[in-house]
Amino acid sequence: MRIVIAGAGRMGQAIAARLDTQDDLELVGTWQRGDDLATLVAASDVVVDFSLPDGTMQVLDAVTEHARPLVCGVSGLDDAQMARLDEVAARIPVVYDRNMSLGVAVLEHSVREAAKTLGKDFAIRISEVHHVHKKDAPSGTALKLGEAAAEARGEPGTGAITFESERRGEVPGDHEVVMQSATESLTFAHSVTTREVFADGALRAARWIAGKSPGRYAMRDVLFRD
Repeated sequence: MRIVIAGAGRMGQAIAARLDTQDDLELVGTWQRGDDLATLVAASDVVVDFSLPDGTMQVLDAVTEHARPLVCGVSGLDDAQMARLDEVAARIPVVYDRNMSLGVAVLEHSVREAAKTLGKDFAIRISEVHHVHKKDAPSGTALKLGEAAAEARGEPGTGAITFESERRGEVPGDHEVVMQSATESLTFAHSVTTREVFADGALRAARWIAGKSPGRYAMRDVLFRD
C-alpha cells in the first residue's frame, strides 16, 4: 500500500520513520505546503494528514479530486473546517481522530461503556498532563473523552464534567478519568511514552480504511468495527 504523508513536522517524521519498518507499506512522499500535492495524492493508495488546519483544507480538496481514502489526525479544526471534512467524508472514507493512539481508543470505549452503565449519579473528572509547549487546554483527547462520557449519559454537552490540565516538562501525554459516587470511585488512566504510538495508530488506520465505504470514522471504528 502506497502512503502519502501530509505534514513534515514531528508527527510526519515519526510516521515516515515507522513506514521504513513496514514491509506492506511504501512511502510515496511527504507533502509540505508549496509542494505538488496533487501528483503525490494521485500516486497514493491512502493519504495520512498530520499537517495544520489550513493544510488539511488543501488535502481534502486533493483526496476528493483523486478519490483517495484519508486518515487525518489534525486537531484544532474549526466548525467550518469540520463541516468541510464531513462533506468530503460523504464521498470518500475518512478516519478522523484527535488522538490516534490505540490505547486511547480502548480508553474511550471503556469510558463510554462505564458512563452509560453508571449513569449520572457518578461525578466525572478528567485530568491531563502535557509538555510545557502544548498551548491548548484541556487537551483534545481530554475533550474527546468528556464528549464520549456525556454522549453515553445522554447529556447535551460536557458541562457536568470537570476538566483539570497541567503543563510541565516534556510529558508526551497523560490522561486520567475518574468516576466517583458517594460510596465508590472508578479510575481509568493512559500514559504515552513516545510519539511512535500515534504513528502506529495512524498506520493501522491506513490499513483499515482501504476499501471502506464513504463515511467519517474514528479510531474506535478501526478497533471495534468490522
